[in-house]
Amino acid sequence: MNIQESRILFEKAKEYIPGGVNSPVRAFKSVGGTPRFINKGNGSKIFDVDGNSYIDYICSWGAIILGHAEISVISAVRDAMENGTSFGAATPLEVELAETIVDAVPGIEQVRLVSSGTEAVMSAIRLARGYTNRNRIIKFEGCYHGHADSMLIKAGSGAATFGIPDSLGIPADIAKYTTVVPYNDLEAVKQVMDTDVAAIIVEPVCGNMGVVLPQEGFLEGLREITTEYGSLLIFDEVITGFRLSYGGAQQVYGITPDITCLGKIIGGGFPIGAYGGKREIMECISPIGGVYQAGTLSGNPVAVQAGLITLKMLSIIGVYEFLDKHTTKLVDGIQKAAKKAGVTITINRMASMFSVFFTETSVTNYSTAMTSDSEKYAAFFNSLLNDGIYLPPSRLEAWFVGLAHTAEDIEQTIETVERAFSRLK
Repeated sequence: MNIQESRILFEKAKEYIPGGVNSPVRAFKSVGGTPRFINKGNGSKIFDVDGNSYIDYICSWGAIILGHAEISVISAVRDAMENGTSFGAATPLEVELAETIVDAVPGIEQVRLVSSGTEAVMSAIRLARGYTNRNRIIKFEGCYHGHADSMLIKAGSGAATFGIPDSLGIPADIAKYTTVVPYNDLEAVKQVMDTDVAAIIVEPVCGNMGVVLPQEGFLEGLREITTEYGSLLIFDEVITGFRLSYGGAQQVYGITPDITCLGKIIGGGFPIGAYGGKREIMECISPIGGVYQAGTLSGNPVAVQAGLITLKMLSIIGVYEFLDKHTTKLVDGIQKAAKKAGVTITINRMASMFSVFFTETSVTNYSTAMTSDSEKYAAFFNSLLNDGIYLPPSRLEAWFVGLAHTAEDIEQTIETVERAFSRLK
């Protein structure tokens, strides 16, 4: 595969952009090789600057659920842009998107639009602290909630302990207000719970240590514990919102959080985020409450229009059944190919997102996710990449199936996976 132009661009990018990328995982450091520079997408495929095409299972990290350059989205965006790209003022479209989100997501009675998932989580944490007049946050090891200071915290030496900074530039005085415990471990939560906990934040289905599902009773237990202590339960549904179902993970599992964070799909491929929850809590936000949050591009009309069209299409009966059918076929094909080749894998899947772990261990939390063989995944990734299949360049990320993936795409992917596994063996 010729990737000469990508190589040239990567070297040039490293002169002007730290590491040559604007988000770290794009640098391919964990899988090796040269990042592909993409200049076009159409349907289920993306095309690099050298003219190579790839069936795309990253889908802008889950945001592109309809497919690249989907005609309805493109048409709606053009219409919106003809009226102007940004006003820094209220627009009718943002009211319509807010109403659509409130109608769809069980735990949201009011919603505030922002410009990214990180911003949504940062604002939700501040709101939780302001509403409860408490300081401490509990999060789970391996759950990624954006790069706000309070969330870039890793576990300390104990099984359940106050967190320590996971990045330079985060003061210890900030990190001490975040406690990190293992995912799926209610006992660890109970050990650190007290009346200074403003909120527990969780990915109801994890997507950033690979796909990891909540064990039976885990989310229910978090709801009971937070209710008992008067703390808030925050669901980070930036990935799972409108992905697992039209109402997100909370609809699937029947658990209503106090605050929900959204992003990705609700922007139809444009930068957006949102946080919403019970009316009583949301009314603590400025201008009617004392919790301040603002943003020049919040509710940007182009992003909102793209999101509106995307959600309208996802509301059509049968959409999620279609996604489930295609994902089932793909996952079954990968499992059969691995068994045939004698390659040991574990696949975790929820709806149209899944991960392939190169381990025989059941993956239920961060420590078990880390048992996935990084060298085998890197070889697997590069084998598929060179055969035109674009996967996450990290063993700890999710694959996404979208509405643009065809039966032919699935068949081609399974055949390519078979070749990759035979090479691994």
